[in-house]
Amino acid sequence: MIDIKAIIPAAGYGTRLWPLTKETPKPLIPVNAKPIIEHIINNILTIKEIDHIYIVTNQKFHAIFQEWLNSFRCDIPITLYNDETTSNENRLGQIGDINFVLEKAGINDNLLIIAGDNLFNFSLKTAFEEFKRRKTIINPLHDAKSIKVAQEQGTVVVDEDGKFIEFMEKSLTPKTTLISQGAYFFPKEKVNLIKKYLNEGNNADKMGYFMIWLIGKELVYGKIFKEKWFDVGWKESLETAKKEFKGFK
Repeated sequence: MIDIKAIIPAAGYGTRLWPLTKETPKPLIPVNAKPIIEHIINNILTIKEIDHIYIVTNQKFHAIFQEWLNSFRCDIPITLYNDETTSNENRLGQIGDINFVLEKAGINDNLLIIAGDNLFNFSLKTAFEEFKRRKTIINPLHDAKSIKVAQEQGTVVVDEDGKFIEFMEKSLTPKTTLISQGAYFFPKEKVNLIKKYLNEGNNADKMGYFMIWLIGKELVYGKIFKEKWFDVGWKESLETAKKEFKGFK
């Protein structure tokens, strides 16, 4: 049995979904009668080794998240953090928020990071089994089979064994349609690389930038899933998720 913690970055301002996100944070928008974040947590709970979930939000939405959390029942502890940012202009960025939680919580365990607007029809348990087998950083992938979709996402070139060769963040000319699904497993001894990346003055916005930096320094492997993935940051994809997302119990 290994110990593993989960971090859900949920401190974005949902500008692409405005006005749906005027008063409601994106992870609390309902899909199939449940807030998106509850579906994410239910998927996380398929991994029995995870013993704590950390959610980070911002000053604007903290009280709303706290109200939701007060009424949500979970079998493992959930800690909510406020990064105290107030707008899209002064946000910490996704990587900045992850590091914020790592420092606040003093995490020294294996780690799952999963974006708070991330829905897909595969179980994280399957990716976790790959993580245990490889004993290195694992990023679940999905073949969008569409250059247009790939242009809006982080895309990955892998070798025949699934090892990352190249990562591109929203490239206008992606070399592949394999998309990073916004979930990352880290062995405990590799978690400090996030702080190292930030200490070097790199972009704190998206995990994709960190992955670009990481390749060549560490082994990263992808686990390709055929099941549907939904980027609910877009209105069209949100509507598709409401129709096609299966959910987890």
